[in-house]
Amino acid sequence: MTSSSSWRRSFGNVRSFIGNSMGGLRGGANLASWVVAGTLAYYLWVKPSQDLKREQQERAALAAVDPHRYIEKRKPIPDPQETGLIYGNKNTPQKPEE
Repeated sequence: MTSSSSWRRSFGNVRSFIGNSMGGLRGGANLASWVVAGTLAYYLWVKPSQDLKREQQERAALAAVDPHRYIEKRKPIPDPQETGLIYGNKNTPQKPEE
């Protein structure tokens, strides 16, 4: 009888340790917290690294097809002027129509 009670006690201790290590939550609250944590981890770490790896593979494939083709490595900086021309509008105030 002592072997079964020690087995139950050790199983209870392991179960208690696992429950406490997961924050002490049980049931639906525990499951919901793990779902939220997993979703955040996916969108903050996993997905950006997958996107970066996919983008690098696409660049490597383009470079392998034609090594002399120009590939944009940075996103273009938007032009702050109203017309969008580099040397165009000098931002002179326009006269209001009467």
